[in-house]
Amino acid sequence: MSLRLALERFAYTLVWLLATPLLPLRLLWRGRKEAGYLCHWNERLGGGPAGDDRPIWLHAVSVGEVRASVPLVAKLRAACPRVPLLLTCMTAAGRATAQTLFAGEIRVRYLPYDYGWAMRRFLRRARPRLGLILETEIWPNLIRQAARGGVPTMLVNARLSARSARGYAKFPALTRASLAALRAVAAQTPDDAERLRSLGATDVAVMGNLKFDFTPPAELIERGRAWRAAWGTRAVLLAASTREGEETLILDAFLRCFDAATLLVLVPRHPQRFAAVARLLRERAVAYVRRSADQRPNAGTRVVLGDSLGELYAYYAASDVAFIGGSLLDYGGQNLIEAAACGTPALVGPHTRNFSAAVAQAVASGAARQVATADELMDTAAGLLADRAARQAMSTAALAYAQAHRGATDKVWKLLQDRCPDLCR
Repeated sequence: MSLRLALERFAYTLVWLLATPLLPLRLLWRGRKEAGYLCHWNERLGGGPAGDDRPIWLHAVSVGEVRASVPLVAKLRAACPRVPLLLTCMTAAGRATAQTLFAGEIRVRYLPYDYGWAMRRFLRRARPRLGLILETEIWPNLIRQAARGGVPTMLVNARLSARSARGYAKFPALTRASLAALRAVAAQTPDDAERLRSLGATDVAVMGNLKFDFTPPAELIERGRAWRAAWGTRAVLLAASTREGEETLILDAFLRCFDAATLLVLVPRHPQRFAAVARLLRERAVAYVRRSADQRPNAGTRVVLGDSLGELYAYYAASDVAFIGGSLLDYGGQNLIEAAACGTPALVGPHTRNFSAAVAQAVASGAARQVATADELMDTAAGLLADRAARQAMSTAALAYAQAHRGATDKVWKLLQDRCPDLCR
């Protein structure tokens, strides 16, 4: 081990040790709004049921990664029906989403914090035959302990923004050692692959984005259409996966631009913020209803607050135009593939580094438009809501865009077969 690697490992371990007293406080703090953080603390330290059935293990940090795992989980269950699956998350919302999507078909638990001893304990109890880490979760102790324990690990559906790459590059030896220990990397785009190679990944292939392979559940599409029928003939503008600060900008611009002939559906990204957004609506004296209360909007309702989990496809199906949140302010953007899969015209803000390739492709294909400000967002939305032909053209382009980029799941499955030929035995 080089001196630099030893020093970086020591610094990384020291940071975790110093953070140890704060971790229970953080869980308690987050548990005020999300009860899932108050449960299963033993799993945060490597606990949980022990077994001898050698599962294939997938790690999906939160909601977006859990949704991305769905087509891969389906492929694994079909190809390896006798091999159990284990999925780990870090967030309460991710765990709840996994339990809803997979409905007991696979085991779900929290991944431990990245202490070496906790990861050893987790691996010893779970005994996975393979670890598949989704997107950008590079945990040095996890990868190191898996390699020491003979558990091959791969990074799949991997994406790495330029900003994140610069962050990892501040610890070059530790990052290089972690990436080099991976059996393989399935990157989403050539840019992602190049950044990962520059940081030390060795076996890297470009395979596309698993999220394109997820088919919107028919029951959610029908639910959205039923909502739309109940909402009447008004135009519907959706603001999906919004982040802190964006709701204020969107709401104020919406009220300036639109009258009661247009309904705004506001769906915050994180469930712990539902109450805060409801409070914002009350402070603005905006007439609204809550999805969680199954309230039906009347003629005076200006906003539907989408305070529910697992219904994003229904919101897309109920809307004429959708804004994809996390992009109006500098959060890096959220996934617009779900909107495209529903044929919903999408608008995005200027900050899309986390999904830059997908956004560029969607805009170039005519499936999406990019705006710079909240006022431009509303002006563009107003133009589309007034132009049925333009909306239909975007809808057709969105469906074609989503279909054209399918196929990542089969490519990843071939990679797994090549690198782990005994996977299903």
